[in-house]
Amino acid sequence: MFYRPQDGHGLPHNPFNAIVAPRPIGWISTRGTMGDNLAPYSFFNAVAYTPPQVIFSSTSSKPDREGTKDSVAQIRESGVFCVNLVTYALKDQMNASCANFPAGTDEFAECGIDKAECETIDCPRVAEAPASLECRLVQVVELLGDANFLVHGEVTGVHIADACLRDGFYRPKDRLVRFGYRGDYAAVNEDFEMLRPAGG
Repeated sequence: MFYRPQDGHGLPHNPFNAIVAPRPIGWISTRGTMGDNLAPYSFFNAVAYTPPQVIFSSTSSKPDREGTKDSVAQIRESGVFCVNLVTYALKDQMNASCANFPAGTDEFAECGIDKAECETIDCPRVAEAPASLECRLVQVVELLGDANFLVHGEVTGVHIADACLRDGFYRPKDRLVRFGYRGDYAAVNEDFEMLRPAGG
């Protein structure tokens, strides 16, 4: 089949979300004048090594956050955020934290998630995450469409759970990823090594 997005696809659910997959989940924690916040985003990835940089996109809005969501609103206010990675063991808490809570709700407390403090920024992090990336905001880019924002951050601190380091390599037990649609996830726990060609 072929379709032009502006004309619609005629399928029960939008296939775009499932085509660009799997996607890592950035569990974004923030702190603002209304308190601490935690929410998962599957439009997330690393984009540069030196300095290390990440991006995530927020693609909808809440009536109590003036055209965006809690995460973007608080990042604009504070200039910092933390990306927490997710494992299968944290899937239920991650999923619970994406509920449409009123602004000012602390998802850590609401969803029973242990909180720890960051080292380089004033922001909470998920204590049980396999890794957390402390970030300073570089820019918020307004994307095409309503309430679509890309958040670009520089990583200023990295937390790695000791159990995820094996022989000097970061190797968590698994990595939870999003396959698209409304509830399609996978826990990736197998990998293989494939070295690049010389100069690649």
